[in-house]
Amino acid sequence: MSSAQTGTSAAHAHHPAQAHHFDSLEQQQEASTLGMWVFLANEVMFFGGLLMAYLVYRTWHPDAFAAGSAHLDIPLGAINTAVLIFSSLTMALAVHAAQTSWRRGQIVFILLTIALGTTFLVIKGFEYADKFTHHLVPGPHFEWPDEKLRAPVQMFYSLYFALTGLHALHMVVGIGIMLWLLWMARRGRFSAQYYSPVEVSGLYWHFVDIVWIFLFPLLYLIGAHVRHV
Repeated sequence: MSSAQTGTSAAHAHHPAQAHHFDSLEQQQEASTLGMWVFLANEVMFFGGLLMAYLVYRTWHPDAFAAGSAHLDIPLGAINTAVLIFSSLTMALAVHAAQTSWRRGQIVFILLTIALGTTFLVIKGFEYADKFTHHLVPGPHFEWPDEKLRAPVQMFYSLYFALTGLHALHMVVGIGIMLWLLWMARRGRFSAQYYSPVEVSGLYWHFVDIVWIFLFPLLYLIGAHVRHV
């Protein structure tokens, strides 16, 4: 084989993870990152609609929303907030491990991220169970002692379940993605040359965490003054 042919073959050689329609891994990574940012922008609008509805109804019925919020468990909500903040740290460390070809670090930090995400869902499950026990789930069995506030408080809980339920669904999807990353990491698929799936998945995970950081004060803390009356 001539030197010219060898040079041509080297020029066309690419990483096994590189899709055929990209000129390089760098271009593929940029496209993946852009695609995730576009997706997250769509998710912002998705949550934004519910948040806008929440803010409007909260403005119309501040006392009812504060009373409804007073029955939420602030300690559990705060624990879940800390859990997700730590999960963002482990996710960032997983990305760094992939960027530095540290296979063991990838596996450990992805496992920790999965464990923290699962912890969040378990705690949220206990919170939901408490709402069913006290008949605070919107519907025909919803109960509230003050009949005048019953309808707007039920609206608060409707938005509470819509927002936290949608967030929990995103967390479930995120854990599914982490399980796929774990499988790939165990097979040694990520390295300093190819870590785009871990980085892009990290963007999604951080987004889900940030959404909760907004939900916690909006839903849990507005009734704090009612608790002390």
